[in-house]
Amino acid sequence: MERQMLRHTLDKLRRSNYLLECNREVDPVYELGGVLTYFRNRQPILFNRVKNSSMKVAGGLYGNRDIFYDLVNVNKENRLFKFMDAIANPKPYKVLPTGPVKENIIKGNIDLPEILPIPKFNERDSSSYITAGVLVVRDPETGKFFTSIRRMQVLGGNKISVLIGSPKLTNDFLELEKRNKDLEVAIVLGYDAYFLLACQVSSATYGVDKFEIDSALRGEPLELVRCESIDLLVPAYAEIVLEGRMVAGKRELEGPFGELMGYYGGVGPHPYVEVDVITHRNNPIFQVAFPCREEHLTNGLVREVELYNYLKNQVDVIDVNVTEGGGYRFNAFVSINKKFEGDGKSAILAALGSNKDLKQVVVVDGDVDIYDVQDIEWAITTRAQASQDFVIVPGALGSNLEPSHGLRGVTDKVGIDATKPLVDEGGRFDRTIIPGFEDFSKIDIRKYFPNIR
Repeated sequence: MERQMLRHTLDKLRRSNYLLECNREVDPVYELGGVLTYFRNRQPILFNRVKNSSMKVAGGLYGNRDIFYDLVNVNKENRLFKFMDAIANPKPYKVLPTGPVKENIIKGNIDLPEILPIPKFNERDSSSYITAGVLVVRDPETGKFFTSIRRMQVLGGNKISVLIGSPKLTNDFLELEKRNKDLEVAIVLGYDAYFLLACQVSSATYGVDKFEIDSALRGEPLELVRCESIDLLVPAYAEIVLEGRMVAGKRELEGPFGELMGYYGGVGPHPYVEVDVITHRNNPIFQVAFPCREEHLTNGLVREVELYNYLKNQVDVIDVNVTEGGGYRFNAFVSINKKFEGDGKSAILAALGSNKDLKQVVVVDGDVDIYDVQDIEWAITTRAQASQDFVIVPGALGSNLEPSHGLRGVTDKVGIDATKPLVDEGGRFDRTIIPGFEDFSKIDIRKYFPNIR
């Protein structure tokens, strides 16, 4: 059904006036990424003219939190519970005999740089990169389908170097490699927000089939078709699918590459995929994501589910925000209903222990907006004293994606208890209020300024 995948998403973005269309020709080398970055990768853009290509390019689709909520039919208040329900209650997908992604089938003589407008984003990137590709594999033991975003360096011809990353995927490939067997993979481009969100749920943690999570999230079966050359399923309404094999016993150098936090990742030998077949829709739209902002919004949304669950066993947690500035993994703001004086510290310990990547956490009361950095700064300034309310954990395990961790291989972690005291004689910590205007977000300012946007 056409309400699945990218074209339906673009239609919805147009109807909601979220989509910008660029009719000026853009160069996929630097210029396209520069335009996306101007909008901080939060603005959905369709580039209708791309240099040396007949394909349109869509980018910036899933980097805005509010737009993403709209696309997956949730809001700030219910998102955690809807996501948790989908993880706990996966639903069956549906396999179709064929679909639009099979409208064109290319076999043999595949030259990826000639066929696809693959961008180069940053000055020292080693090559052009596919950054929005969702890798599809099948678990060799359970038969479940796993999906994930991987950075993919184009080596030329039909070869793509893949940074595996995931311990499970790495182990599965290495076990096949011992038997001199390749790992069958598909790379999907041109998908919707549900498909992206489902791919961020941890297979290692939950042991789930990502296609079933997708079906639960969207409230209807994800419609799939069988690949032409390998035993995998892919979305029937995707724009482009690359079918191939991760080749056993061979490696190619990958990197450097401009990574998540705006620094260059290193160079190393990694497995590569040989693409044997490309299937695509008529007039396909190539999907890009400036590395790696869109992917990590959805990664952060899943991390919020996990963080919330860790905290709710320790304190009365209201909401959590794994922040954009921290790459949607290193920093978090947490609001709680404080019932005991130790609740702030308990929340800090639970949060920092929930995931090795989390480096900094600020805990506040429910009257503080955890999506407003100015409100967080205000709470730290007026409700915390460093000697009493800062908790520092030196020498903990962190993430190599955060470069200061790489200096010693460990990370100092910090939590800030910016909650007010339970006993507040004289109401010194009561916030000022304008009667009738307590919640500025509910003021209809257009009553006063009809032309304001």
